[in-house]
Amino acid sequence: MLDNLSQRLAKVVKTLRGQARLTDENIADMLREVRMALLEADVALPVVKEFIARVKEKAIGQEVVGSLSPGQALVGVVHRELTELMGGASVGLNLATQPPAVILMAGLQGAGKTTTTAKLGKWLKERQKKKVLAVSCDVYRPAAIEQLKAVSAQAGIDFFPSEIGQKPLEIALAALDYARKHYHDVLFVDTAGRLAIDTAMMAEISELNAALQPIETLFVVDAMLGQDAVNTAKAFNEALPLTGVILTKLDGDSRGGAALSVRHVTGKPIKFAGVGEKLTGLEEFHPERMASRILGMGDILGLVEEAQRGVDQDKAQAFALKMKSGKGFDLNDFKEQISQMRKMGGMTSMLEKLPAQFAQAAQQASGAVEDKSIRRIEGIISSMTAQERSKPEILKASRKRRIATGAGVSVQEVNRLLKQFEQTQKVMKQFAKGGMQKMLRGMQSMMPGMR
Repeated sequence: MLDNLSQRLAKVVKTLRGQARLTDENIADMLREVRMALLEADVALPVVKEFIARVKEKAIGQEVVGSLSPGQALVGVVHRELTELMGGASVGLNLATQPPAVILMAGLQGAGKTTTTAKLGKWLKERQKKKVLAVSCDVYRPAAIEQLKAVSAQAGIDFFPSEIGQKPLEIALAALDYARKHYHDVLFVDTAGRLAIDTAMMAEISELNAALQPIETLFVVDAMLGQDAVNTAKAFNEALPLTGVILTKLDGDSRGGAALSVRHVTGKPIKFAGVGEKLTGLEEFHPERMASRILGMGDILGLVEEAQRGVDQDKAQAFALKMKSGKGFDLNDFKEQISQMRKMGGMTSMLEKLPAQFAQAAQQASGAVEDKSIRRIEGIISSMTAQERSKPEILKASRKRRIATGAGVSVQEVNRLLKQFEQTQKVMKQFAKGGMQKMLRGMQSMMPGMR
């Protein structure tokens, strides 16, 4: 998201090297570049104007202290202002009410309300051990009820049935009564959307809000809508007592201006971000981490959290001991690391959280492994014998042909895998010799405010 802003800012930072302080003159070019990048990313004009004014006020005349260069000092100012623009601090869900806690999902058709409902239900069930019930009040869109039923089953949460002929308010009240009688902790009410804002939709959702008195009323918006997202947010904020925002499709292209605009326009915190179509593709929104990612500094804390959730700690400890003992990194280890990576969201998700310079290096080391090819890699390694996996050096032409036939791929695919393995093997040797500490020290020097 906002790759253009990262590239423009990096270019300007380079021009500031060797200068003693930030001044009117040397900051003007940076402000111009940032303004253009924000506008190209469809950030609302009033938001851009205010942001630029605040950066200018904070940056001009700032002394460059310690080991910071003017470029690093400038990144520090922009980082702090981006964080503040997106809310300052992370705000989680408020479930402090007598169960069931009702969460009303609002937004236009196509924004991803139904899928987000299932994602959030799965998140609450797995992270907070909540008993979750979902109900659809969308009696207008064909197959909307069936869609929520299907994704609820995939997410492992309970579903309350409804029918096209029923009234939305009757459905919601019946679901609330059911949730109380069956001791559910959370009730999600998926409301109807339209292709555009209209009076009937707003009246219906306002009626639901008044009757249910939800603890959370979440506005779900497509992060790729740009200016339209801002206009929609204004309308919903005026009609409903919103408590938070969920951005969907945040893994889309550079038109991610909604992340920088919606919080400013509504005054409501962004609580979650959708980062993929899978039901695991939902992240808590941390303004400071998002600012770091926009500025090419990555989200190391997010990566660590994903690792803690997705990695088998016993296997990881055994692997670390093996590497420390100097026994070497073989194809069994490679397959295990690939499997763990898939559990963490795949290569794309991991690279997005690395600082720009390390993400590029990691991508080269991995041979640019795409998420869709991970299963193919596992299939190739599974077609090898135990001896071949532990001693890859014995893999000659005849063995490669047999492995390729068994995995249903070409010999070239097997050779490509072995090349990726060799590159990864080199990286693992560096880590075993203390390379990880060096990399972390390099990351620390990049990040404003870290010591």
